[in-house]
Amino acid sequence: MSIFDDFMRFLETRLEEFLRSNPHLELQALLEQLREQEKETLKLIIELEAQKKRLENQILEVAQEIQTWHQRIAKAKAAGRFDLVEPAQEREAALLRQGNQLWGQMQGAKQQIIQSRQLLDQVKKRKQEVENQAAKVKASQSTPNYNNTGWNKGFNYNTYNKATDPLEAEFERWELDDELNRLKKDL
Repeated sequence: MSIFDDFMRFLETRLEEFLRSNPHLELQALLEQLREQEKETLKLIIELEAQKKRLENQILEVAQEIQTWHQRIAKAKAAGRFDLVEPAQEREAALLRQGNQLWGQMQGAKQQIIQSRQLLDQVKKRKQEVENQAAKVKASQSTPNYNNTGWNKGFNYNTYNKATDPLEAEFERWELDDELNRLKKDL
């Protein structure tokens, strides 16, 4: 296991070095994580809103049942059916406990919605900051770096086109796939 740990540390170190030397990729990865977090938070908010709505409906149903049993208790008392009054009061009390429990769950869902919305606002703010930072990095890197050409090859200004270079496209696909796999692993 020590060899595996060493190998993992080596890979993590190399990845960190790579990202430090390519800050735009690090920002791109962070931006992708923030987009995913935003998407998951929105999904959670939708689920919590649906849960809150279900709980509200259940509370209304229980309230109607409580009202029905309350009327039955009054009716049984008026008719002198005391053999029915006590069980009806027990049923009403059980429904009140159930209603209180549902109310507590609904309040919990409301709190989670508030917290999730706050998290969503924070994620959106952070995403905007990262987008701004990425734009700055992109602007600062817009001047080509001629030191990156091979040692035995000069930079041919007439024939090289980044958009049509198959090697460039292959590396971009490979780096993007690698980055996606890493992000999936992190999640």
